[in-house]
Amino acid sequence: MPKKIKGSEAKLSKYGVFFVLPFIVVYLFFQMWPTIYTILLAFTDLTGFETKLHFIGLTNFFNSTKNEAGEVVRQGLIFDKNFWGAVVNTFIMWGFNFIPQLGIALLFAIWFTDPRMHIKAKNGFRALFYMPNLLTAASVAILFRSLFGYPIGPVNQFFNKLGIYATVIKDGVEVKEAIQFFRSVAWSRGIVAFIQWWMWCGQTLIMLMAGITSISPTLYESAVMDGANQRQQTVYITIPLLRPMMLFILITSLIGGMQLFEIPFLLTDMRGGPDFKIRTMVLYMYNTAFQGKNRYGYAAAIALGVFVITMICAYFVNNLMKDRTDIKIQKALEKAKKEAAAAAAASAQ
Repeated sequence: MPKKIKGSEAKLSKYGVFFVLPFIVVYLFFQMWPTIYTILLAFTDLTGFETKLHFIGLTNFFNSTKNEAGEVVRQGLIFDKNFWGAVVNTFIMWGFNFIPQLGIALLFAIWFTDPRMHIKAKNGFRALFYMPNLLTAASVAILFRSLFGYPIGPVNQFFNKLGIYATVIKDGVEVKEAIQFFRSVAWSRGIVAFIQWWMWCGQTLIMLMAGITSISPTLYESAVMDGANQRQQTVYITIPLLRPMMLFILITSLIGGMQLFEIPFLLTDMRGGPDFKIRTMVLYMYNTAFQGKNRYGYAAAIALGVFVITMICAYFVNNLMKDRTDIKIQKALEKAKKEAAAAAAASAQ
């Protein structure tokens, strides 16, 4: 039988529920209910100023109709080229941000935690790297829009002094002028990826440093006694033992990258230009819900699509980076048992 709580423990338990109750109420009202309502909206055709929900099943996700010519027209999120284009854009900008972010942060984390480097003002460097993370994405986007502005932004002025111009053809004549960064797909994607890297590299650095400092120093001492150099210690001790931390960083960065919105929204025309090449999934959802025909039901379907894609990617990343040491040991033991059984059967014959 479970032990009955008596006296002061019962009072503390009662008051504990009282103090936790505000959080539960806020969570249910601001997170749980919006989530449930979004799922409901995904199966409706709610648009504009309508308030009554008309359920239409899976039409927002998959629908086949015939046009006047009798041809089958496939509609819905699964066949939406704009949505899948936004998915590709999101992964491109997240990849160009995360790969250098993890690599550079890992390099500096190893340097800052290595006592043989004798780096002065380590705490100052940590604070300097982390400071961009304290800024809001909206303010950073507006700042970079001004820096790369056309034609007299600071970056263009600096390039002009170096003699760097864009060559354009006007009336059949080549003309040199300032670079229009936000009319170039490559520049626009690069700026978005750089902003993301600049803002989050510091947090990645701090987390990797925490992971490295948690590794037992005796492992490095034993490696030194065995003649391992610094590179071998990093490859065979530091990086393998950082696997759980890097998995956590990768999944959290993936979730954040799939929700990229403010920077592409504020950098250009609020629709992911030029040519919709920096339109992310969440930006496409915003454009669908709050611009044009205000298709709230289809925007909710896009939100569910973002959720499913994120969960699938997180699942595959988790399986890919899972430590399979225990599995290998189990397979080795099973193989050894089979070999031992085979040997025993052979000797009995």
